[in-house]
Amino acid sequence: MELILKEDVQNLGFKDDLVKVKNGYGRNYLIPKGVAMLATPSAKKVLAENLRQKAHKEKELVGIANKTADALKELQIKISAKVGAAEKLFGSISNMDVADALAKEGHEIDKKYIIIKGGTIKRAGPYEAQIRLHRDVVIEFPFEVVPEKK
Repeated sequence: MELILKEDVQNLGFKDDLVKVKNGYGRNYLIPKGVAMLATPSAKKVLAENLRQKAHKEKELVGIANKTADALKELQIKISAKVGAAEKLFGSISNMDVADALAKEGHEIDKKYIIIKGGTIKRAGPYEAQIRLHRDVVIEFPFEVVPEKK
């Protein structure tokens, strides 16, 4: 089944992408949720025209995303957390904590665009997260989890 995505779907595609999915997934999940529509010939023509009009705006957005990426690469984020024996955390650090730390530095990035390699963090130390600023701009962001000072 061929569909046109109306919004970003993780592990499938971005808004305005033409994707092929299994019939049940499209019919029972994507279309009823309103995140996709059938890719009929007329819908494909409308999509092509919309993409042509968006091309100029897209260049501008990529430029803004690249500037943000350069600013993020210069940041040194340290997230403090309570630790026990052997640098093991009480609780865990997730993408939401990284988003909060970036917000404190003045960069509002939605947590769904931040992926920590290996999932949640359970120990203190240096880590990396993948941040998607735009469909074409993805950066590796290093940060560190440090023990909370008493």
